[in-house]
Amino acid sequence: MVKLTSWMQRGAKRGGAGQGLALIALLLMAGFAILGPTGLLAWGDLDQALQDRKAQIVALEQEQARLENRVALADPKNFDPDLAGELLRSELNVGHPDEYVLTVD
Repeated sequence: MVKLTSWMQRGAKRGGAGQGLALIALLLMAGFAILGPTGLLAWGDLDQALQDRKAQIVALEQEQARLENRVALADPKNFDPDLAGELLRSELNVGHPDEYVLTVD
């Protein structure tokens, strides 16, 4: 049997402690990969949030298209008379006494 010197015994203890710390670090990383905010269990919530954001993007693109159409109709070189009447009635409350205003939302 070989007798271990004191520095060999210290190295063996350090190696065991280092391996233990490495194992703990690996277990923590695995835990975060499964249970963390972007882990496997949160995947469904993240997918639902992504679908919600895509729906918001579609709604905003439709609103943008509507506003671009209104800007095109309000071009000073070729102003749309229907838009002019709508803006006058809504902004200045101008109208004939026998007119009825129906708003469609």
